[in-house]
Amino acid sequence: MFFDQIQAAAQRLRGHAHRTPVMTSRALNDRCGAAVSLKCENFQRVGAFKFRGAFNVISQLSEAEKARGVITYSSGNHAQAVALACRILGVRAVVVMPDNAPAIKRAATEGYGAQVIAYDPAVQDRREIAEGLAAEHGYTLVPPYDHPGIVAGQGTAALELCEDAGPLDVLLVPCGGGGLLSGSAIAAKGMCPACRVIGIEPEVADDATRSFRTRTLHTVHNPPTIADGTRTPSLGAVTFPLVLEYVDDMQTVSEAAIIEAVQFLFFRMKLVVEPSGALGVAALLSGAVHLSGRVGVILSGGNVDATTMMQILQG
Repeated sequence: MFFDQIQAAAQRLRGHAHRTPVMTSRALNDRCGAAVSLKCENFQRVGAFKFRGAFNVISQLSEAEKARGVITYSSGNHAQAVALACRILGVRAVVVMPDNAPAIKRAATEGYGAQVIAYDPAVQDRREIAEGLAAEHGYTLVPPYDHPGIVAGQGTAALELCEDAGPLDVLLVPCGGGGLLSGSAIAAKGMCPACRVIGIEPEVADDATRSFRTRTLHTVHNPPTIADGTRTPSLGAVTFPLVLEYVDDMQTVSEAAIIEAVQFLFFRMKLVVEPSGALGVAALLSGAVHLSGRVGVILSGGNVDATTMMQILQG
């Protein structure tokens, strides 16, 4: 049933989301001993896969819900995705964002027309703030990952990859809150039933890996990883069961491996990929996974600030 929801999401996104390119690298293939296809969501609208899920959910709201507006909580890609989807659909967007969020991300979110409500993350909880405002004003809450419509939208990235690259033996997917991973796993199994799906996390933000292996939900608080998109505290009530059902394995990579992957993608393939987006390539280059055959990798986004990118490229 859930694969049908991903196919339906693909229809809704047609003409709104970019069908991002699939790229290959002989140097990467030689390094890891496999035929690797990279799904470049760094070229998606707002620079990340997040637009897929946000548009899929908001486009399905009733006219009454659209009239009341949408609220979310995010400091990064999801904030911008919700803001842009709402602008396209003519819906008011409110975003709860930490007061220490990068100025460029806040500016981009406001540039798409969203109202930003700042909070102090040291003493306030963003979800509680958003839920309180939703109850007060009648907004519809669109969470960053823990929502069936978000999962279905994110899964369209892997759907397109399988359509464009052909049957895959293995798919590597970054994991934060599990929306992209669970949606991609469902899509891959629907398109290529024999495909193994492996989620990739930073070693210092391995809550999903521990949750997967113990089948008990683990959490982590603001882990010190350069892959900021994976700093979510845990998998969600929606995504955790889906990860357990559809994902075949979880692996972790070091901070050094993440940095090497961003460098490789920039210097060898001329791709700007944020650290969170490079986790699959990090797993291949570092030997965290040893694969052969046809391997797909989701490059989840390219939103990295100039200071961080300069530090990475300078080693």
